[in-house]
Amino acid sequence: MEELNNITTKVIDEIQNTEMKNIVIETKEILTPEQRMAVDTIRRVKNPFRMIGVKDVMNDLKVCETVAYRIFRRADFPAINIGKTNQIMLLAYLMWKMSRRV
Repeated sequence: MEELNNITTKVIDEIQNTEMKNIVIETKEILTPEQRMAVDTIRRVKNPFRMIGVKDVMNDLKVCETVAYRIFRRADFPAINIGKTNQIMLLAYLMWKMSRRV
């Protein structure tokens, strides 16, 4: 049990220190403008792996709470349910949002 607690502590410390690290993305292929924009967005976010909830999505998309819950139930929306809480990783949300743009 102590070993599990040590691993958990290390993972939490690593996640909390992610905003101090630089994200380096290197590719040999030429990126499209959309891909370049996505990479730049990921670099600017302090912690792209943090979880956001319904209220954050609601405020970002400027929709009511009912519509935000409907978005979380969509098949193409990469959200997870933890108990009664709907959450999504910020990076997955940003990627979903950019892919939905026309």
